[in-house]
Amino acid sequence: MLEKQQLERYLSLCMRSQADFAEIYEEEELSETLVMLDGKVEDVNRKTVQGVGIRLYKGVQSVYAYSNESVPEVVEPLIRDLTDAIGSSDKDAAVALERVAYENRHPVKIDFDAVSLEDKTHLLTRATDAARAVDPRIVKVQARLLNVRQKVQISNSEGRLIGDTRVRTRMYCTAFGQEGTNFQTGTDGPGAGKGLEFYEEITPEQIGAEAARVALVNLQAKDCPSGKMTVIIDNAFGGVIFHEACGHALEASSVAKNQSVFAGKLGQQIASPCVSAVDDGTIPNAWGSQNIDDEGNFQQRRVLIENGILKSYMVDRLNGRRMGMASTSSSRRESYRYEPTSRMSNTFICQGDASFEELFEGVERGLYAKKMGGGSVNPQTGEFNFSVGEGYLIENGKITEPVRGASLIGNGRDILLNIDKVCSNLARGQGMCGSSSGSIPTDVGQPAIRVTSITVGGTANE
Repeated sequence: MLEKQQLERYLSLCMRSQADFAEIYEEEELSETLVMLDGKVEDVNRKTVQGVGIRLYKGVQSVYAYSNESVPEVVEPLIRDLTDAIGSSDKDAAVALERVAYENRHPVKIDFDAVSLEDKTHLLTRATDAARAVDPRIVKVQARLLNVRQKVQISNSEGRLIGDTRVRTRMYCTAFGQEGTNFQTGTDGPGAGKGLEFYEEITPEQIGAEAARVALVNLQAKDCPSGKMTVIIDNAFGGVIFHEACGHALEASSVAKNQSVFAGKLGQQIASPCVSAVDDGTIPNAWGSQNIDDEGNFQQRRVLIENGILKSYMVDRLNGRRMGMASTSSSRRESYRYEPTSRMSNTFICQGDASFEELFEGVERGLYAKKMGGGSVNPQTGEFNFSVGEGYLIENGKITEPVRGASLIGNGRDILLNIDKVCSNLARGQGMCGSSSGSIPTDVGQPAIRVTSITVGGTANE
């Protein structure tokens, strides 16, 4: 990382222009990926990413440049290009930096770089063996281990100098089941902002067995019927629907451009009164947590919806200028190659007071979506389409047979208003979120919820 004196020089050069704000983002990242297929290591990949990104503001205009080198011979010409683009000036603007110290919320006990490759490979072997041991119909298992350590340092023309080290790990297992000509898969992929101590809490055996369980359920599943019906979406990764269908529409990157269905609706009811939702980047060691956001502001807990009322957006510095709002420390990016913008961290619907059994009461015909899959959404309209990774029919208030091929189709505005019961079993799941500032780790979550009416796409003929 650059020394304070060098950063002060670079920032002073940036401010000898018509810019009213300048920022330097430095990054050093070490990541490794191990992939095992049927007990054999297929790939081991370690890479280091290092670079610097420089950003200048003039009102609501922004210019950005980056390089994988931070020496003066490279950076100073970049700064000249940026100041020329934003408008040159002869003003004298000396920047003095003061380092900000704080207590790390996300300590790591077992650094992955201090553990042998053999021991890390053994974690994948344990997951593979556990999946195969569930049932002879599990014919193939792929297990993947990801470890990342990202160090960042952020300085700006307001005199702030601050850094962060973000460590995370995730194991993703896919089990392949076969019965005759019927092939189905099951997956599980927990992760955390921790070191390898995470696999003492959620063991590789649990991960492998869960992937195998889902594959076996899908082997027995019949084609899902289609039509409008009540849908109960389970906890943890079930929250991906809120993340995609509603969360992106609450990011200032959409709201500031009036490209969100929730633009201009602060203080209005946008959800059922039983729905409250939060984006919280402060949860200790969570997959989507950070000590600071990627503009160097301390992470926050942001109440987005409270008892159905829209309370806040997720706001970064630039879009905050456009909206006349302060940053909510929601600025994130994949790496120095991306200019940051407002993004989610750990986003979830808050715990309710209904029991799990109450969700099914009175449901004559419906779908229980136990595990969600991938999907897509248009933030401007709120329209979404999501696959169901593990689903069951609900008949006369009871979970009956498993179904496959189900998808949930609807609009984020409607689903929020159609939630009539929220359970007390809040849990979170992990994923990667892609947007204009790249792919970032995010938690999604919720308790189990009941949606009174949603369109289910299926493959069965009725």
